[in-house]
Parts: sequence; C-alpha cells; structure tokens
Amino acid sequence: MAEPVRVRRLTDEEGHKLQRLVRRGEGKGKASVVRYRRALVILASAGYNTVPVIARLVQTSEDRVREVIHNFNKMSLACLDPKWAGGRPRRITTDDEAFIVETASTRPEKLGRPFSRWSVRKLRDHLATNPLRRVELSRERLREILAKHQVTFQRTKTWKESNDPHKEEKLDRIEEVITKFPERVFAFDEFGPLAVHPVGGCCWAKAKNPQRLRANYKKNCGARQFHGCYDYANDTIWGVVRRRKSIANSLAAIKSCRERRLDGEMVYVILDNLSAHKSKKILAWCHKNNSSCASRPPTAPGPTRPSRISGRCGSSCSTTPTTPTTSCSPTACTHTWLGATPTPATPRCSRPSASAERR
Repeated sequence: MAEPVRVRRLTDEEGHKLQRLVRRGEGKGKASVVRYRRALVILASAGYNTVPVIARLVQTSEDRVREVIHNFNKMSLACLDPKWAGGRPRRITTDDEAFIVETASTRPEKLGRPFSRWSVRKLRDHLATNPLRRVELSRERLREILAKHQVTFQRTKTWKESNDPHKEEKLDRIEEVITKFPERVFAFDEFGPLAVHPVGGCCWAKAKNPQRLRANYKKNCGARQFHGCYDYANDTIWGVVRRRKSIANSLAAIKSCRERRLDGEMVYVILDNLSAHKSKKILAWCHKNNSSCASRPPTAPGPTRPSRISGRCGSSCSTTPTTPTTSCSPTACTHTWLGATPTPATPRCSRPSASAERR
C-alpha cells in the first residue's frame, strides 16, 4: 500500500512562520486568503491529519490538498505565494531571484564586505561584481524582487527555539507512534483560561456615540480551563471544562483515552511539557495500564502540538463559527471521562465566596 501524502518535518523557523500566518494573517486581499488556506493545509498535514480530513477542514478537493503538500516538500515556504503567469519571458531566472534573496538575507561580513548592513546600492554593486554568480539589474528591479519575496529592511530581533537536547528523539518518537499505530494514538492538552467577557454587537444610537459595555477587568465569575482530547484514528474531539489544571485532572484525561481502546493494547498519548503531565502518579498509572506518554520538545512549533487540537475545541466556545470534523463545544459536549465534573461554559455571574477566592 502506498504511503499517505504528508509534508516533511517542519523546521522551527517554518513552524513559527506558518503559525503567525494562520493566527494573525499577513497582508490584505485575495492573495492573503490563498496564503492562509495553503498554510492551514501545511500545518494540518504536519499534524498527521490525512488528506480527506484536511480537504473537509479547508473545504477543497483532495487533489488540491495533495498538490499543496507536494509543492511545499519541493519549494518550502515559497509555495505559499500564488503564481499567476502572464507577460513576456523574464530576463532574471528563478535561480537568480533565489540567489538575490539569499545574498540579501546574509550579513555582509560573512561575504567579505567591510560593512554591517546592505543598502540597495551596495547590494546591487555586490551582485554585479560577484565572481560566483553575476546578476546585473537596476536598483528599482532589485527593490521589486526583494518586496516580492517579502525581504524588507528592518531591525534585528531575538528568536526562540527549543533548547531540549533530546528534541529530535522526541519528535522521532511521536512520528513513529503516529505512523505505526495511528489507531491507538491520542493527544491531550489544556486550553484556557476561559472567562465570561462582553461581546460587541449592534445597536441604534447617535452618530459617533454607540452604547458601551463594561470591561471585565476583575474576573468575579472566575476562569475555566478546557481539557480536550483528540483521537487521531477517528478524527474525534471530546473534553470537559474544569476550574484548574492539576495532576488529577490530567490523569482523568489519560484514563478517558485508555477507555477508548477496550482491546487492552498499548495506547499512546501525546502531551506537552506541563509539570502536571510528568508526575510520578501519572507515570505509575500508565505503566500499570499499558499506556505510554510521548512528550513534545518545549517551545518547538510543530507537527504534533496537542495545543492546536485543544484550540479547535476551545474556539468553538466563542461566537466565531468553526468547521471541525466533530463539533465539541463545552456546552454541547456530552462525553465526559472518569472522575470528571462538568462545569458550565458560562458560569453564574455572582461574587465568589471567601473560600473560593482563597483557592
């Protein structure tokens, strides 16, 4: 049987770039919508979702999903930019553009230049006299190429990447269990805090004098945490809303995953690096009940972030419509796991007691 179509493993830079694009979006107009959909397909495939599941998620055909995945494996993030052909043949090839972008993204000191930053004039002169690959073009054309590839003049910033020395081993472990045992893999994470907050609507009022709702700076109604689980094989989400994160609540979620497989075979639960997930109580229970926990590297964007799965559940609590395969908002969720005490998604808005405030 042929292997399923899937994107390659994302790098830290690619993961952060795709997450920013999906969460906040970049640019305006039709092209940004295409970039958003393509980025969503890549992230969903990196999360080990199958092509039919991704096609339902983004409301497109399976052939289109496969095309985006193949283009990413071949071109990396360059596949996000729509390519609408037209006009006369270009004088500068695609390889020349890639070389220009690579040169502009490299500090001049590494290329033997006696200055610390590029200007358009200095970059053009360097490209015209470069012995390795000579590219002659005007400064205006150089600006257009840099703008096309989103290379801008900006201040340097710090970056964040996983400092876990066992990062690759953990990613290999997660990839192995999802590839070999997809019918026995689950993911669990907490999503929150969730709190009651005013939502803007519409009204009739005098010009430039709309009605206003009081902001909830003081959370008198408290906050909640949505504990969500995801079944990779059945593409199913379930969960429960709780008051806080704890070892007992995490263990209850793992037990609910164990109950989904009654054959007694080993089940694998993907978790993040919350301290409650690494307690001796949880590890001892998993050892006795034929269960295994796979942790993802800290601060690493990636293919198997369980928080992304919990985000699909938590987003259904808001007024924004979502399109998960299985709807699982806290108010509509009927499946609860062992020891769970369902909490209403909209708690009663009254001042908590003194004992609750101390907690």
